[in-house]
Amino acid sequence: MIVFTYPGQGSQFSGMGSSWLDHPSWELIEEASDATNVDLADLLINADDELLRETQNAQLSTFVLSMLILDAVERLGLDSTGHAGHSLGEYSALTASGALDFFDAARLVNIRGNAMKNAIEENPGTMAAVLGLKDSDVEDVCAEVDDEVWVANYNSPGQLVIAGSNSAIEKASELSKKMGAKKVTQLSVSGAFHTPLMNSARLKLSEAIEKTDIRPPSGIVVANVDGVAHENPETWRALLSAQLCSPVRWTQTLTTLLTMNFSTFIEIGPGKVLTGLTKRADPNTKRLSINEPSDLDQLLDLIAPTSPTQNESGVGHEGEHLFSTDRLVVSPSAGLFKPVSNLEIGQKVSNGELLGNVGNTEIHSPFSGELMGWIALPDERLTASQPIAWLRVT
Repeated sequence: MIVFTYPGQGSQFSGMGSSWLDHPSWELIEEASDATNVDLADLLINADDELLRETQNAQLSTFVLSMLILDAVERLGLDSTGHAGHSLGEYSALTASGALDFFDAARLVNIRGNAMKNAIEENPGTMAAVLGLKDSDVEDVCAEVDDEVWVANYNSPGQLVIAGSNSAIEKASELSKKMGAKKVTQLSVSGAFHTPLMNSARLKLSEAIEKTDIRPPSGIVVANVDGVAHENPETWRALLSAQLCSPVRWTQTLTTLLTMNFSTFIEIGPGKVLTGLTKRADPNTKRLSINEPSDLDQLLDLIAPTSPTQNESGVGHEGEHLFSTDRLVVSPSAGLFKPVSNLEIGQKVSNGELLGNVGNTEIHSPFSGELMGWIALPDERLTASQPIAWLRVT
């Protein structure tokens, strides 16, 4: 089974959106900019590392790029059974699962980033990664230090992050080394995320969450707060609010997903942090991070060999096997499908050419290539993102 994972703050980098500028999924950038009154195109293309490190910019740009990449993956006709995101990435996971509307999620992420920025100004702090100690040892360190310090991230066995006041982190770092930590590295942040020092941000964000529509997710979504999958929208409302002051239990999240027999982990968004943590948790998993359009071909190569539509010789039933040059055109909305009458199998299709309609919505090919086959039938009622046609890119 396939699970999509979504990175959090810290994975961003300067120019991370540049390679997607000419991709059809770039249209999401304008929608996100309208929702937040932030120039996302400028952040994704022109912002330097220093500007992107600012909490509000890092969170919004990472979320929006993750959603752009998810849209690009869905245009291939690929989907997942499960979703999970690290900290900020939880908003990506809930949006991908349909629990949050993209417009609403972009607005919430913008509010979250700015609220956390203000909380940092009120209660400055920092974070440090502790490597080589058991979870219980790091918890004991935090309990022993007579100052404000807590475990903020359970990233993988032997890799935790602590957060708190600057003085507390200094004390906890020294004590961790005395207890045998292989390495303690202070992170380049000015806030103690996922600790009680974020309480003012939690209060501000909770007000916005209460006014936001949350639906039951489609598929499995595992929460940061407890490492458990949830469906009830009201439960998710409470979890999103609690998340800011609670540790990210990523180790427990991965354990839950592995116990559910997820074996292919696709990281959707900038960086490769979560892919590395998955490898530490279970090196036998299939893993891939999608950062650039060229990674989409690798994704097809990774998924195609294990597609349930293939027979024992590796050839897809009814010609459905996808090669790395193949693309699926998907429905932009729900409705009855009506293909154009003059388009036949084997015919060349131009980028932007009309393929048909779903309800009143026109479907234009996002690729140039050869029409290899229709997947949807005339007058079939489709759902959004359902595959319609199969093109071989030329």
